[in-house]
Amino acid sequence: MQKEAILGRDIGNGKIECVACARRCKMPEGSHGFCFVRQNIGGKLSLVNYGVIDAMQLDPIEKKPFNHFMPGSYAFGIGTSSCNWGCQFCQNHNISKNREISGVEVSPGEIVDLALQHGAQSIAFTYNEPTISIEYALDVAKLSHKKGLYNLFVTNGFMTKEAVAQMKGLIDAAVVNFKGNADQKFSNKFEMVQSNDPILEAMIEMDKAGIHMEITDLIIPRVGDSLDACMTLMQKVKDSVGTDIPVHFTSFHPDYKMLDYPSTNYETLKAHYDIARNEGFKYVYIGNMPGNTYQNTYCPKCDNIVVERDKVYLKRWELDNDNCCKKCGTRIPITGDHAKRISHREIESLY
Repeated sequence: MQKEAILGRDIGNGKIECVACARRCKMPEGSHGFCFVRQNIGGKLSLVNYGVIDAMQLDPIEKKPFNHFMPGSYAFGIGTSSCNWGCQFCQNHNISKNREISGVEVSPGEIVDLALQHGAQSIAFTYNEPTISIEYALDVAKLSHKKGLYNLFVTNGFMTKEAVAQMKGLIDAAVVNFKGNADQKFSNKFEMVQSNDPILEAMIEMDKAGIHMEITDLIIPRVGDSLDACMTLMQKVKDSVGTDIPVHFTSFHPDYKMLDYPSTNYETLKAHYDIARNEGFKYVYIGNMPGNTYQNTYCPKCDNIVVERDKVYLKRWELDNDNCCKKCGTRIPITGDHAKRISHREIESLY
């Protein structure tokens, strides 16, 4: 399905500049951007996979991972084809590396209906980079807000100020996924990204727009686990959006073109955790490492566990009705209270 894109501009001589992502691809007529799905057709920028969904699934919101936004709720995740990055370790490469449009056509209204039918409290644009299909995401978001649902972006953050301006008031929360501590040599070689600066710039804009943010940093052994790079990244994030933002250091698992690399061990993740804490970040997590104590939320004042988790499931909630620590009264910046979960059996009955 094809629809004219709103995030493009005529730059003369039949060329269109796409202003959705930070690549700002300039396309002659009949050409396409890096993502393939944004194309110059007849002198107009078109999104050629509008409404074509390649993946959908109901998940705990903590799986995205959001630890500070609507904890205990469920997100209805949807993804399309292709991506604006070239990660050699992508765990969703079956859709993100797909240069052919595949999937099923699902209208924005049908997505909202499916989310409601499956007991979700939010819709997550995830699995591949949502910015490349932002027009569709925004159309879904407009309808979902009317039905009382939240809208989430799981993104590499490689977007423009123009894109964030369109997201304001429609996208409620975003997880920004860094990889390899955003080390530039790593990004150049393994992600085909020339500069990570646009990510921090977009985060500043999302913060201004009132979008709840959390960040992940995928730590990749041998090539993307530099502690010096981690310190640099944490300092940049601190200078950009402060130290209340939740930070998740996540374990790498071999996939796609990096099958001969080992998984990240706990000791490496803990070293990264310590750097973030030493830089003043109050809410730091270790992800994709079941059983570790740093998947819990600690009160930054009294060190009491205020939210205890088992993988992506809540076990214990020690916050009052104002999301303050029951032990010392410190307010924890969590949006939403402890939502009542539906059971696994109820989820299975929905399919």
